[in-house]
Amino acid sequence: MATALDGILVVDLTDRLPGAYATKLLVDAGAEVVKVEAAEGDPTRRRSASGHPTAAGDDTAAGQWLHASKGSVVADLGSDAGRATLAGLVRDADIVVESARPGTYAELGLDPASLRALGSTATVVSITPFGQTGPWRDRPATEFTLQAECGSIGFRGHPDRAPVCAGGQLGDWATGAFAAIGALAGLRRARITGAPQHVDVSQLECMSITVNAYESLHADLTGDPEHFLRDVFERSVEVPSIEAAADGWVGFAMFTPQQWHAFALMIGRPDVADDIELGQQLGRWPLRDQVQALIDPWIRGHTVAEIVAEATARRLPVARLGDGASVREMEQFVERGTFVTSAGGDFVHPCVPYRLSACETREFGRPAPIGSGRLDPSVAPVRTGAADAPAALASGRALEGVRIADFTAAWAGPLATHLLGALGADVVKIEATQRPDSIRYASVQPPTVDQWWEYSWLFHGVNPGKRSVTLDLGRPEGRELALQLIAGADVVIENFSPRVFEGFDLDYGAVSAAAPDAVMVRMPAFGLTGPWRERPGMAQTMEQLSGLANSTGYPDGPPINPRGPCDAIAGLHACFATLVALHHRDRTGEGQLLESVMVEAALNVAADQTIEHSAYGELIGRTGNRGAFAAPQNLYACAGDDRWLALAVETDAQWVALRSWLGEPEWSKAPELASAGGRHAHHDAIDEELARVFATRDVSEAVEELCAAGVPAGNVIVPGRITANPQLRARDFFQSLDHPVAGALLYPGVPLRFDDFDGRWYEAPPPLLGQHNAEVLQGELGCTDTDMARLTADAIIGTRPVGL
Repeated sequence: MATALDGILVVDLTDRLPGAYATKLLVDAGAEVVKVEAAEGDPTRRRSASGHPTAAGDDTAAGQWLHASKGSVVADLGSDAGRATLAGLVRDADIVVESARPGTYAELGLDPASLRALGSTATVVSITPFGQTGPWRDRPATEFTLQAECGSIGFRGHPDRAPVCAGGQLGDWATGAFAAIGALAGLRRARITGAPQHVDVSQLECMSITVNAYESLHADLTGDPEHFLRDVFERSVEVPSIEAAADGWVGFAMFTPQQWHAFALMIGRPDVADDIELGQQLGRWPLRDQVQALIDPWIRGHTVAEIVAEATARRLPVARLGDGASVREMEQFVERGTFVTSAGGDFVHPCVPYRLSACETREFGRPAPIGSGRLDPSVAPVRTGAADAPAALASGRALEGVRIADFTAAWAGPLATHLLGALGADVVKIEATQRPDSIRYASVQPPTVDQWWEYSWLFHGVNPGKRSVTLDLGRPEGRELALQLIAGADVVIENFSPRVFEGFDLDYGAVSAAAPDAVMVRMPAFGLTGPWRERPGMAQTMEQLSGLANSTGYPDGPPINPRGPCDAIAGLHACFATLVALHHRDRTGEGQLLESVMVEAALNVAADQTIEHSAYGELIGRTGNRGAFAAPQNLYACAGDDRWLALAVETDAQWVALRSWLGEPEWSKAPELASAGGRHAHHDAIDEELARVFATRDVSEAVEELCAAGVPAGNVIVPGRITANPQLRARDFFQSLDHPVAGALLYPGVPLRFDDFDGRWYEAPPPLLGQHNAEVLQGELGCTDTDMARLTADAIIGTRPVGL
């Protein structure tokens, strides 16, 4: 079978992790990627999360994985000859990805007007920390300082200690996935319109909806956001979370009252199984000491294997804590071949996190040596960048005319369809009154409030613009109506354990019989095969297994969950893979089954764990707020109550700038601090000096001064206050929508800005349960008034959860 992106030519001008990962996703799907780099090579070729040294001209193991199967051209883009080389590549290219300072793309002739003059219909994707516009566009930043500004750091940790960042540079990986989505959306627009495209990707915006779990909506939906943010919110960890068993760490993910009920029965405490406060995570946190005393005796009295077996039997998400050594040996990943030996045979890395039934992904190869050219220059690209008959898009959205039957629930699946909907698809969300989307029950309002299930901040975050239909799939008439919806769909997507949809007799065989050219996307936690196929899994489960939790937390404390980003990571990869499958369908007319596996997406963004251990024997553990790629990097307490400044010095030039800002104190002139290695070695001493400096400073003023001096710095914000960010507000990132129950709310947008963006991603707020039953079932499927009355009486459709 051919690859889906066979014949697509991508020019990679990036030199940071988000760009490297974006083009890796494209090359894995079959595109030809050509790196344009300086003579010394892209710095990400030398990336090592464990700090492993590499000889000049060599690639680290992580660099080899990131750039596998990419070609390389050396060009000095500041010279006429280098620009001519770039123009020659761009003329043939379908996609160009760049990550230089804002505005550089136009200086290089990559703006739409220049591309048209060149005869190119390429899509140019620009990745920057803050975007191409806005008051912060030229600020320096790192993933760590962006975690501070987007609210991720302020969300995590113990109130009596400093907040703590998520390990593993999750914001970089998420931004790369967004950029790859933007590339394929732009490619589709270019094919339809015959015009070049530009996509502006802001990393701050990417992280604001991946490592911040829609906390501004959480606050707003309480009805008194200021009271919630000032008097109720505090950073926390889940309870229970990662716990010490008799022989190691075991992780739980528990958010619904039903899960707490099953857990309480498991540990032999039926007396607290139906406790209303303990049934919710937000209720357990204030009672954390009592809860810990309740659960510790049982957990410490059992082995990890015993706990996993017992919890799995009760359908509770549970995991043995993984790291770069142990995760490769877990039975599910061994049976599925999840880990692959590198082309050179010297390290192990995760496989592509999705599988297509009608086309292949590219086999992992070696990266081309610096300057060796295209991998196969004799193969001309297939000209899919321009339409045979250019057409207009009425909405301006790439997926205009695409219909999605969305059977997903929680965060990961709905985020995938949310992004597809924002890109123009018509998303019909199918729930059941017997089993609504489970995330509706994560409500900020108590059951005494009418329609309390309509106040879930996560539901609001990932469902704007969708239409909601309720159907009981366990009843013949409900299943038949679902098949009618499927017959009119281009994409059918679900994210349950495999047994659920198969139990409804809605596997790929049934879907393809109803819609032969549809793409069916299945998003199981662990895959459609293997001994864990039926296990439930949540984002925290993936963080625990993959090693991400093992690298998050205080150095002297237990592992801490990053707290949800793996849901977003799974949704992003499923969205990207769906666009890959749709591209294949556009070219061939062929539908197919797409298996996008949640844990395998997590393992890809945690690839440093397995790569560093298999290549160099290094395990990546917890370093608090320090990092492998910057020194100093840490949080520093500032004047006032719980005010923290995030600082990260990635380069020697930034260190010189920091010294100047400090006034060149004697301690900063020590020769050993002139290099990154020396600063890492003397981090404790640097921290002591910086702590004294910042203790009396106003955090906002210090951040402004540092950024103006060229030093990456950020203000650790309360996550629910992100709507006040001046950069996001200047870029109209938040859109006001009037929800029929919750009222007017600000909804985060999508971090992919096309040149003709009009400031509105959504045409409607998130739907009420069953809100569009009549519109869809009567208006589109032809049900009569009599049919609708009967369906309602038989509880096949409805607008209120059964029993509530």
